[in-house]
Amino acid sequence: MNEQPYCDYRMTVRVEIPNQPGQFARLATLLAEEGANLGAIDIVEASRNKMVRDITFDAQNEAHADHILQRLRALPGVRVRSASDRIFLLHLGGKIHTRAKVAVKTRNTLSMVYTPGVARVCRAIAEDKNKAFAFTCRANSVAVVSDGTAILGLGDLGPEAALPVMEGKIMLFKEFADIDGWPLCLATKDVDEIVRIVKAVAPSFGGINLEDISAPRCFDIEDRLKAELDIPVMHDDQHGTAVVLLAALFNALKVVGKKLDSIKVVVNGLGAAGTACCRILLAAGVRRLIGCDRNGAVLDVTQDNLAAAGKDLRGVIRFDSPFAVLHEVLKDADVFIGLSRGNILTPADLQMMASDRIVFAMANPDPEIAPDQALPHCRILATGRSDYPNQVNNLLAFPGIFRGALDVRAREINEAMKLAAAAAIADIIPEDHLTEDYIVPSVFEKRVVRAVARAVAQAAHESGVARRREREMH
Repeated sequence: MNEQPYCDYRMTVRVEIPNQPGQFARLATLLAEEGANLGAIDIVEASRNKMVRDITFDAQNEAHADHILQRLRALPGVRVRSASDRIFLLHLGGKIHTRAKVAVKTRNTLSMVYTPGVARVCRAIAEDKNKAFAFTCRANSVAVVSDGTAILGLGDLGPEAALPVMEGKIMLFKEFADIDGWPLCLATKDVDEIVRIVKAVAPSFGGINLEDISAPRCFDIEDRLKAELDIPVMHDDQHGTAVVLLAALFNALKVVGKKLDSIKVVVNGLGAAGTACCRILLAAGVRRLIGCDRNGAVLDVTQDNLAAAGKDLRGVIRFDSPFAVLHEVLKDADVFIGLSRGNILTPADLQMMASDRIVFAMANPDPEIAPDQALPHCRILATGRSDYPNQVNNLLAFPGIFRGALDVRAREINEAMKLAAAAAIADIIPEDHLTEDYIVPSVFEKRVVRAVARAVAQAAHESGVARRREREMH
């Protein structure tokens, strides 16, 4: 695929060149030869013998930008003083900070926010720990916890490398749901120690968002924390993706005129997200589901083992005993859901599926089948990418889920709350507005968070995990 220059790879390079006619033209010619888009040109300083300029250009990708820099450095008489790109500049110094709600400008204010006045609040909370939700930031605070073992699609890069992602997640919590988040990147991969650390810091938070923790450890960590804490705990890589996937499927089925309980679904990829998607699909009413991993088809849910799969999904997965390969089980499937790796399907594979086929190819950055190859052979296509219609983005789910859970001070985020969130997301789009290219709302649709929060709060009440009455909510 022929890549075009893209603003996410916008570089600003400070170069020193001889102050002679034609010198800048050499730079412009080089950029043109490389197919880079030349942007702003600023003179930083000038003297009789030299000129210093800041030159901004858009490259195709990181490797392309590095190649251009190497060519610039090799030009006779040119000295590259510095080079930076817009992404690193945006992250310079971090992306988040704390800010006080009250300005401390007088002794009187100081004596109230800190000693001696704060002692009265401490004693009140000591007598009734629930008052921490009223008189501290706890009620609106979420810890975003990672060990850096499954960062985006990059793998195990460590806790330090996880921090920029956690900062970004916290920005989204604040921007979309007005929730305060705090990054906790842990220098341990030990499940017992992670559970112990999170339990130890839990009194400071109203909820725990687990992030970028590799499977299968993430399952054990989440299950144990949910059992041992009385605040909401959710591994967003699993459940956020599953909720939005289900919302998209609800609407896709409306478009093609099929029912959830009569379709055959094939899921490829049984890691954290894939397993959670299987669970929520079964909870929502799917009755025929096949799951595949790299060894082949290892999960076969039919009416015979439906109840067992609903209680313990991983207990019915036979990882060491595949009964077929992916291409075989696609025959007559109504829905394909990919949470695996790119370019593993062909148009011929899709043609084996049932008519009005629905394909969710959500591997990033490369889907399981290239969209331009898939579109002629399926009725509906969804991906995890923002440059195609129907992006399955968990940003549609987690802000509203945590907003609703915090508002009613829920003890947990349960299956009923996740199903309610999926239905709320799907219902944002009126049925007469649904099309093949419009089955999920935009992440910037302002109604989403409020609708999801309300649905989650109501489900928390109905399932008995809410600790605040609705009239107390604001």
